[in-house]
Amino acid sequence: MTRVILVRHCEAQGNTSGVFQGSIDSDISGNGSTQLDLLGIRCRNMPIDVIYSSPLQRAHKTAEAVNRYHNLPIHTDERLKEIDGGEFEGKHWEELPELFPDELKTWYSTPCDFQPKGGESMRHVYDRMWEAITDIVKENSGKTICIASHGCAIRNFLCRALHKPIEEINDVGWCDNTAISIIDFDDDLKSEVVLMNDASHLTSEVSIFANQTWWKPETQKKFSARRNK
Repeated sequence: MTRVILVRHCEAQGNTSGVFQGSIDSDISGNGSTQLDLLGIRCRNMPIDVIYSSPLQRAHKTAEAVNRYHNLPIHTDERLKEIDGGEFEGKHWEELPELFPDELKTWYSTPCDFQPKGGESMRHVYDRMWEAITDIVKENSGKTICIASHGCAIRNFLCRALHKPIEEINDVGWCDNTAISIIDFDDDLKSEVVLMNDASHLTSEVSIFANQTWWKPETQKKFSARRNK
């Protein structure tokens, strides 16, 4: 059995300013730094043999926090990056309904079909994340691997790890910053999700999800219904 500990990056400046940051390499926020302190403590006694990260600094600094008490090399893999948002990149979320109403409708209603102009399709993220992580698993068979990545990328991977087609990605919840998921793989690369989107190490003061509602299923449904009118 090979175990993957999948961690979303801490709060970044793009999260704080409310922009679509996708492939933008934004630095972490002050609150993100506090989240990393709590994440590092949580991971202190976790058995970890290998650490991988997206090359974007918000993910790499998250991997460094996981590594504070492990002192392992951190390997980077371009395929672990966030979705490339194309023309969405750097735009404030509040601008998107006016700038890209049709694309935003797809993002909420049928994200499996999302592909912004000049950017990456959701289906490509679904495939590349699975390819990246299963390649890492094959290279580190029998080990416990920690991987730092991004919200949309992780959601795509969890969808496939749960044996769901990408058309069912809306049934997979979003994860808070620094949330942890654990996935076990057998020798045939069959996946079992044993923990999903757990951020119990965060206090309500530093949790993004504790103070926002956009990620809740009922809110997502309202967004979808609004865009479909």
